[in-house]
Amino acid sequence: MKKTHLYSDKPSATGRQSPLMKGALYASLLFTGAGAVVLGDRLVPRADAEPTSQPQIISQVPGGTDGTGGSSSRILAATDSNFIAEAVQQVGPSVVRIDSSRTVAARTPEIFNDPLVQRFFGRSGAPVPPSSQIRQGTGSGFIIDANGVILTNAHVVDRADQVTVTLKDGRNFTGRVLGTDSVTDVAVIKIEANSLPVAQIGNSDSLQPGEWAIAIGNPLGLDNTVTAGIISATDRSSAQVGVPDRRIGFIQTDAAINPGNSGGPLLNQQGQVVGMNTAIIGGAQGLGFAIPINSAQRIANDLIADGRVDHPYLGVEMATITPQLKNSLSSNPNNQLSVEEDEGILVVRVVPNSPAARAGIRAGDVIRQIGNQPVTDSAAVQAVVEDSEIGRDLPIELRRNGQTVSLSVSPAVLPTGQG
Repeated sequence: MKKTHLYSDKPSATGRQSPLMKGALYASLLFTGAGAVVLGDRLVPRADAEPTSQPQIISQVPGGTDGTGGSSSRILAATDSNFIAEAVQQVGPSVVRIDSSRTVAARTPEIFNDPLVQRFFGRSGAPVPPSSQIRQGTGSGFIIDANGVILTNAHVVDRADQVTVTLKDGRNFTGRVLGTDSVTDVAVIKIEANSLPVAQIGNSDSLQPGEWAIAIGNPLGLDNTVTAGIISATDRSSAQVGVPDRRIGFIQTDAAINPGNSGGPLLNQQGQVVGMNTAIIGGAQGLGFAIPINSAQRIANDLIADGRVDHPYLGVEMATITPQLKNSLSSNPNNQLSVEEDEGILVVRVVPNSPAARAGIRAGDVIRQIGNQPVTDSAAVQAVVEDSEIGRDLPIELRRNGQTVSLSVSPAVLPTGQG
């Protein structure tokens, strides 16, 4: 049975959970029909093996939905076209390797607090565990400006103390993080260099399923690895992909994406960047996801200019009304909400002192229109809010107790560091 996923456009850390979240529904943006979401380590402990900054890894999809990985490989074998090689030659020099490291506090193993261990060694002779440790990660990126501006994933350089960029020609540079945006998983870094090769940017809005897709990156530390496949789908929501609270309509591809590919480019057959690789379905073949380049570039422009991105938010938790949701609500004795509507988006909770609260939106309301646009699911509401203007009234039409209610809400800036 399909799991109900709860959308939130508010800060992730909100304190008390609603009864709905404790009962039949699952917390924010669980992967529909699968198990819990597992995110790859963004920076992994130092080890003998080459560490990698992994794409976000999502749990196995349900049986029977394996992505039919490998089908595009058979197509490739049947053609003698060299367009992939030409695309790689065109963009390859602009693809970089990104090594990051940060110092984190080390937890003292419980064994060192064991009275027996302390008596054995004596108070002065007991071994002292290290107070900190270095965590390292490796990812990918690509040059978008000849003067050393590089686009990558936020989780590749998240909280990094040091960033090293290696070009295809072998030169190494210290990278400076200009800004990161955890809401979209986009980051921009800068190296002191000029006259660098620049990736040609395409138009992700024009992508269609079935088009060729070429991924370049550094999976498992293997620099400049090339894989190919097709665009499997476009505009996959955060809930469908299983990556919590990302305001992105993801590109799905069966071009192989592996740990270390994070931040690398996804190309079309003309060698233009149409996406940035970011997530995979763990344990499944042919299920990778990329951030559309149009979205990534828009975020990058804000990061370059201001070092941050201001995202609008309303401050609500919501869920698309389905028969499963209505059954869950009616069967949960702790539930305080009732739904008479058969379609729309249920407001599960309103954050106190949020724009939604100030506008008079209540838990139990059902959203039918927002921004004068009819909406049928939570993802559509999220998209309208993301495209709205901070501080400008946004009309919203609700159903409340069987009656239509019209309100206006003024989106505010999503608090920094929240998703």
